[in-house]
Amino acid sequence: MSPSSFIVAHAANADWQAALDDCVAQLAPQLAARQEGGHTVEYTLGWCYLTDHLAADAENIVHGLNRRLPGMTWVGTVGLGVAANGREHFDEPALALMIAPLPAHAFRLFSGRQPLHPGTGGFQPYTALVHADGSTPDLQELLQELAERTATGYLFGGLSAARNRNLQIAGEVFDGGLSGVAFDAGVGVLSRVTQGCQPVGPLRTITHAQENYVIALDGQPALSCALDDLGLAGDLPLDITAQALAGTLVGLCADEEDLALAPGLFGPDTRVRHIIGLDPQQQVLAVADEVAPGMQLAFCRRDPGAALADLVRIASEIRAELASTGRQAAGALYVSCTGRGGAHFGAPHAEARALREAFGEDLPLVGFYAAGEIARDRLYGYTGVLTVFATTA
Repeated sequence: MSPSSFIVAHAANADWQAALDDCVAQLAPQLAARQEGGHTVEYTLGWCYLTDHLAADAENIVHGLNRRLPGMTWVGTVGLGVAANGREHFDEPALALMIAPLPAHAFRLFSGRQPLHPGTGGFQPYTALVHADGSTPDLQELLQELAERTATGYLFGGLSAARNRNLQIAGEVFDGGLSGVAFDAGVGVLSRVTQGCQPVGPLRTITHAQENYVIALDGQPALSCALDDLGLAGDLPLDITAQALAGTLVGLCADEEDLALAPGLFGPDTRVRHIIGLDPQQQVLAVADEVAPGMQLAFCRRDPGAALADLVRIASEIRAELASTGRQAAGALYVSCTGRGGAHFGAPHAEARALREAFGEDLPLVGFYAAGEIARDRLYGYTGVLTVFATTA
């Protein structure tokens, strides 16, 4: 690959030092190879994703990275799983690293201690990678505010996922809030969202709603519409109705065109949310998001086959755009929902291998399994966010 290509390493080991040693040993020959032929390549930015089994040692890992790879700036977070180059380490102690030779002036770290202010030092943020703690108050509003500080309004990333410590890395280790790295317009970024659910009923319009309560759809009681779309009788016992709805979600969007992007598929602006309650007397549904009259809604279920096919679709779209503009993929990030990890697709490494097949074995890629995904200025669920860094061919 070209000297501008990113470099990836990953290791699974319960001993953080052994995992770090393994990763550094993988990076060393690749770094040496990039310096051959008269090239002088300075690697400046690194991503560090670790599973929550290693969360207690995050400070030690970052300290070790700074000592072993001096001059690098590190960003990252914790997930229930990490991915790298066709492999997924899910629910085991593992570490995944990627390093990039970006100009030092082309990116800026940000965090609660170091907010992102456009124009500071002449830096103009164009896009931004964001890692966040899902328990942060007013997180959705913070994401919108951050997006407004970039020229494109485009964010990508995800929420930390851990059973013990939702940490982030932005030069140092943080707990809570949000952090990440912003890029200027000189860093080519192509990003797409893939949905993990498939509609099971028609597109409906919310005609009566309050806060997170869906009261009426198309002028009819919301619960009655849900049962109709699922093919269930309206006089089922409450426990059977509740059980059926427990596996059902809703796709929400303010734009009808997004929900109708393609037959049986959601578009990138659709937010998939849980049904969190029902009132059989009033025929009302409660969903895990605020809703309003005029929004579009479709009931849906998670569909592994459709989700994997849609992942291949967005990868193909990015490849086509790269080819049409004469650029090459230098590296990639993939943030996927924890609900898509492990055995969801029926076989280990399914998403990572699908991306490897779509782009070829040479594309350096890392990622993590998140408690929620970030794209544009919004939070998503059951999705995958694929971001490719492009360079001139």
